[in-house]
Amino acid sequence: MNAPLLTPKPVPASASTGANQPVTAEHLRQFHEHGFFILDRIITPPQLAILQAECVRLIAERDDEMTAQGIEVDGITHKGRRYFIAVNQHKSKVCRDWVFGDLMAAIAQATLGPNVQLFLDQFVVKGPEVGMKFGWHQDGGYIGLPHKPYLSCWIALDDMSAANGTISVLPYARAGGTAIMPHVKEAGTNDMVGYHGSDPGDLVAIPAGSIVVFSSQTFHRSGPNTTNALRRAYLCQYSAEPLLRPDGALMICADPFLVDGVNVARG
Repeated sequence: MNAPLLTPKPVPASASTGANQPVTAEHLRQFHEHGFFILDRIITPPQLAILQAECVRLIAERDDEMTAQGIEVDGITHKGRRYFIAVNQHKSKVCRDWVFGDLMAAIAQATLGPNVQLFLDQFVVKGPEVGMKFGWHQDGGYIGLPHKPYLSCWIALDDMSAANGTISVLPYARAGGTAIMPHVKEAGTNDMVGYHGSDPGDLVAIPAGSIVVFSSQTFHRSGPNTTNALRRAYLCQYSAEPLLRPDGALMICADPFLVDGVNVARG
């Protein structure tokens, strides 16, 4: 069964939730009913070029690190084939300026409320021709503990298609609801897989500069990159409260972003 093609649909301006607010009432309806929505070409070309260049720089840095360690696989990163380059806001001014910028603040506040923290940012990249697939999962399935749902903003740094391994999403109704399902590690890839049904999901074909906004409860996956170019995405994740381990330590990050709707991350 082929996956239905999901492309951005125009949202009437009359549905807006406020001035200069990219997230509309219709977007929020889609988010709560289906688990996701798309912001089409929301990033300007100059902003996009800066993020693309920083992604390439960090891939080269990660390659050097893995070469020095004499390894080809590190968790779910496979050198030359698939990269997850995380927690960049602590080492990259480009990333810090982006994850705490006005656009991300508007998206996070519309979906999570006035108090928001940055949980994680990471570049997710598939190498040309050998870029690996990524199995069906909920982001919350990687947490492994009960938690309040958090937000994922999947930023397309390249035009996304079936050929280069874009994501597919599975609406709540077709996934069986919003509960975080048990996830099992897949041999060979180290992916955590939580959906084993036959539904192919909705294939997200979007232009570079677009953002897929979804909940940590939303099932999604991605295909292999069969093109001769990198397939680059930047994933920014936010929470309304810290995500903690059983001992009370932070799961990853809880960098303050919005407090009562005010951006406190700007220095």
